[in-house]
Amino acid sequence: MGTLAYEVKDQVAILTIQSPPANALSSNLLEDLEKRLDEIENDNNNIKSIVIKGEGKFFSAGADIKEFTSLQNASDYESLAGRGQDLFDRIEHFSIPVIAAIHGAALGGGLELAMSCHIRIVSENAKLGLPELTLGIIPGFAGTQRLPQYVGTAKAYEMILTGKPISGGEAASFGLANHAVKEEEVFDTAFNLADTIAAKSKLSINHIMQLIPYAKTKQFAEGVKKESEAFGKIFGSDDAKEGVQAFIEKRKPNFQDK
Repeated sequence: MGTLAYEVKDQVAILTIQSPPANALSSNLLEDLEKRLDEIENDNNNIKSIVIKGEGKFFSAGADIKEFTSLQNASDYESLAGRGQDLFDRIEHFSIPVIAAIHGAALGGGLELAMSCHIRIVSENAKLGLPELTLGIIPGFAGTQRLPQYVGTAKAYEMILTGKPISGGEAASFGLANHAVKEEEVFDTAFNLADTIAAKSKLSINHIMQLIPYAKTKQFAEGVKKESEAFGKIFGSDDAKEGVQAFIEKRKPNFQDK
């Protein structure tokens, strides 16, 4: 699993994204993450908490946009969105608490991954956002449904429609992050929190992980399904093709609104 390092320390599993330079969420990374979750779930070492972090400059700067260009039609894109949504839903409903240790940037799919985790520790100057609309596309890994739950609908509209990220400090003030700390303290803070959780009874932890998700509204599942459908349709548009190509060519897109 070359995109994802794995180690266990004091009943805490540490998953490190290793997909330089941006730690982009490629299909290989998603597959590796699925396999590691299987391994952790079947582990007899009594893992009680998990920390996900990124190696290098970023937690994850987003999905692998170049990989998207290899897909051919709307159903392919809808299937891709569905796969990411299913994986992140699995994380959100995982029987073991998952903590995201975010430094540098969590953008697009990177933020969607972080939002599926149960707790987020961020560096004060990290950038968190969903910039998909600047590429002529939309979030596809449940970002339109999870972000409003953390920051409220008004701020979610602003963040998604403008594509502008917020800082780690702002993320904590809006409720998107639990704590904002200095960058050099992010992992230690996340690990110490995971270690504190790991000191609790596994039986008690498992029951809490089952109970809290009941607070989510039934509309979430419907919203996520509609998001994947829209993701597929939009990726087939001329503006999406222009936006993605402009991103790859590092230029400003020329949208024609079609």
